[in-house]
Amino acid sequence: MALRAERLWRSFKNYTMQRLSGAYLFSALLALAACKGHDKKILVYASSDIQTDNTKTNITVADGTTHHEQELDFKGADPVTLNIQASAGKITLEAPDDGLYIANLKNDTVIGSYQHVGAEGGEARITQDGLKLKLDSLQRLVAGQNVSAANRNYFIPPNKIVKITSDTKAKIFGPFTTIPGSFDAGSVPEIYKFYSIKEIREIIAKLSVMAGGKKTEGPAK
Repeated sequence: MALRAERLWRSFKNYTMQRLSGAYLFSALLALAACKGHDKKILVYASSDIQTDNTKTNITVADGTTHHEQELDFKGADPVTLNIQASAGKITLEAPDDGLYIANLKNDTVIGSYQHVGAEGGEARITQDGLKLKLDSLQRLVAGQNVSAANRNYFIPPNKIVKITSDTKAKIFGPFTTIPGSFDAGSVPEIYKFYSIKEIREIIAKLSVMAGGKKTEGPAK
C-alpha cells in the first residue's frame, strides 16, 4: 500500500512539474512577444547636406544639386514625425507604422521598384518584344500609372514620404547608385532600386533607340 501511494505521489509530482514548466514557458513566450521591438527606418533623400538634431526628427536641408542620403533609425511603437525646414518652408512628414520608408526632400520625383536579383540568374538576352514591354512599363511608371504597394513599385514626389516595406532589413539602392555585380542578394530579404526621374527618362531614351524608335526628350521635371 505504501509503495502504491509513493508511485501515485511521484506521478502527481511529475504531472504538476510538467504543467508548471508549460505555464512558465507560456509566460516566457508572452513576455517575449510583449518585449518585441518596434523598428522604423527612414531613408532621407535630399539634394544637399542633411542636418539633424539629437532626436533625428528635426531636419534642415537647403537647395543643392548633389544627391545626399541619410538613414534614420527609430525604436518604439509610436508614430515618428519629421519636422523639416527647407528653402520652400516648413514640411511635416509622418511614419505611422513599423517598416522601411523613403522621405524624398529632393526637388525631383524618385521612382523605384522591387528587384528580382538572382531569382532567374539574369536574362542572357532580351527580345524586342521584351524590350518594348520594359519600355512601356517605365513610361507608365514615370507617369505615375500602375503604381501600388501590391506591385511593389513606387512614385515619390518631392516632400513626400512612402513606406516601402515592413522589413527594415531590406536593402535599397538609391539614385545614382548601381547594384554591384558582386552584391550577395541572399544576404538581405528584399532589394529595391530607386532612380531620379531624370535617370529614368535617360533610360527610356536609350531603350527607345534600342527598340527601333526615335530618341525623345522628356520634360525637365
